[in-house]
Amino acid sequence: MTASPGAGEPRVGSPASLHERLSLLNAASTRIGSTLDLFETGRELMEVCVPRFADAAGILVQDRIVTEGEFPHRTTDGSALVRRIAVGVAAPSAGQYAEAFPVDEVVVYEAWTPYATCMATGTSILYPRLDSGTAARIGRFWKRDSVARVLQDSSFLVVPLKARGQVLGFVVFTRTPQSAPFDEQDVTLGEDLAARTAVCLDNARLYGRERRTALTLQSSLLPSDLYRPLGLSIASRYLPASDLAGVGGDWYDVIPLPGCRVALVVGDVMGHGIRAAATMGQLRTAARTLAGLDLGPGEVLFRLNRMSQDLDSAQIATCVYATYDPVTRLCSLARAGHVPPIIVRSDGGTEVVELPSGLPLGIGDAPAETVETVLPPGAVLALYTDGLVESRDRDIDEGIGELRRLLAESTADLEEVCDRTIGAQRPGHERDDIALLLARVSELSSEEVAEITLRPESGSAAGARRFARATLCGWNLRSLADTTELMVSELVTNAIRHAGEGPIGVRLLRGPTLVCEVTDASPVAPVIRQVSGAEDGGRGLRLVNRVARRWGFRPVAEGKIIWVELNLP
Repeated sequence: MTASPGAGEPRVGSPASLHERLSLLNAASTRIGSTLDLFETGRELMEVCVPRFADAAGILVQDRIVTEGEFPHRTTDGSALVRRIAVGVAAPSAGQYAEAFPVDEVVVYEAWTPYATCMATGTSILYPRLDSGTAARIGRFWKRDSVARVLQDSSFLVVPLKARGQVLGFVVFTRTPQSAPFDEQDVTLGEDLAARTAVCLDNARLYGRERRTALTLQSSLLPSDLYRPLGLSIASRYLPASDLAGVGGDWYDVIPLPGCRVALVVGDVMGHGIRAAATMGQLRTAARTLAGLDLGPGEVLFRLNRMSQDLDSAQIATCVYATYDPVTRLCSLARAGHVPPIIVRSDGGTEVVELPSGLPLGIGDAPAETVETVLPPGAVLALYTDGLVESRDRDIDEGIGELRRLLAESTADLEEVCDRTIGAQRPGHERDDIALLLARVSELSSEEVAEITLRPESGSAAGARRFARATLCGWNLRSLADTTELMVSELVTNAIRHAGEGPIGVRLLRGPTLVCEVTDASPVAPVIRQVSGAEDGGRGLRLVNRVARRWGFRPVAEGKIIWVELNLP
């Protein structure tokens, strides 16, 4: 916006040479927008235009663009909240200008100011020389005397940042009284510089918004608080991809299984962005659902593979799935195209678990092979994604070797192990995300597990009741003794009547819940029957179903296990 000359009013100044204009625009096209960062783009504009075009400059954008990547509703009075993202100053006046206009300051301009007018109208404001009265008035708005001193008698140009029909903010150019004032050709040049910058800023805004959306989506899908299983100490880390790659599809999970057992899962959806994060969420939910069916690791991965092909045949993922029994310390593992797990023994030795890699999820229909191993007390099982061990400068075997070395460095704190491993294996320039899950084995004590084997005869139910009461009193859980005694009695009685001649096992586990397991030799699944009032039997499972937190059964090689859970007081 220009006007006729007058005190404090815009007027026409002297023209710039064509060569200078073209040179400056060429510098702007090559140097501005090298990154998708709002603040860095602002600094690049400052480096281009100061001191070649102005003695000092500042760039301000609407604050919601910085914080949310969104435009607020456009106001006609210039009252939008704006943030100064960069300042450029020629050396002689650097200190004064930086004091008057600090970076990262957030402000709402009053409607009469040239800044607000520029924002509201989307047009440039030129003051060839800013008189002392207008400079003082602007200084009073800022409540800083240094503003008036810096601006008085300066040549003052405010240019809007416009991109895709929106006003993102504005750029303020100033020249000292000793420099030639801005003129109409300078206004055009300033608008060209601002237009190029605005497109780069809007690209950065769009990228930031998509990345923020993907991160929010992924963080909402990742577990906020991991399940703490019996017999395992757990530590985990997730580190999103950096720079242009954005968020990826790595995930991890710890899923409770019946009998205080647990499933450990780590997966990696190939690609980045919202699509990868959404696919990750679907696979994680499916893995949890399949874990609830108490399937083996190979069967879980086989069904995940079928499901991933139905979801999106273009999305490929890798996954490793393990189950762990804290009583036997038996760990069953399978993987689908994923990097192999690592076991770290208590003496510092490490080994890569030898199990077939299989095909990634979404490719083929071959079943995944399950491998079983008994984990020694104190051992650490490490599950991770390839971003931790593979980069452009290092092949995956070398990365796994380095990871084994880091994990072997003894420390009692798994959280420290996670931090040290991530810090050493992840240089700042890497562009893939990382998931790391560590589980340390501890041997169960007599305060956590108790078991007894009974003969299939009528007196065994009484023995089971005595065992349950004595154990819970010893664990200081007397409030659960009556209920547990009743359920154990019903389950053992059913086993004596229907399970044949094999031995009957009773086990109590004290973990996040109290678990009672009864093992018998019959593979026949228990069923809740409808009974009439005249019948004496058939009410045991109905009673268990009513009293227990939850219950179920699972087949084993020698028959089946019926399990019941009760909440701890």
